[in-house]
Amino acid sequence: MNNLDEEMITEEGFTLKFRERESEEITLKIPKDVLASLEKVAAKRDLPLHALLKLYIGQNLRKDLTNYFAGNVLEKTEKVLSRHLQSKDEVSEILREIKTDLAA
Repeated sequence: MNNLDEEMITEEGFTLKFRERESEEITLKIPKDVLASLEKVAAKRDLPLHALLKLYIGQNLRKDLTNYFAGNVLEKTEKVLSRHLQSKDEVSEILREIKTDLAA
C-alpha cells in the first residue's frame, strides 16, 4: 500500500479500510511440511503466504486477547461480588452462571 489509508469494496458491497501501521520484520523457522501446507492453503485462498500468516496470527491473537480480557473481567467480578456478598457459594454460583452464558 502506497497511501497511508486505502479502501476496498468487497463483492458484497462492504467497504474495507486499510491503515498503514508501523511494522517490524521477523524471521520464523517453520517445518518444511507445515510450510508446504501453508503455501497450498494460501494458493487455494488466492493470498500471498505472508498475508495468510498475518491472517492466522491476527485471528488467533484476537481470540487469545478476548479470552485474556474475559478472564480479567471474571477475576474483578469475583472480587467485587466477594466484597458485597457474604456467601462464597453464592459468588461461585453467579460466576458459574456468567461462564455458562459466555460459553453459549
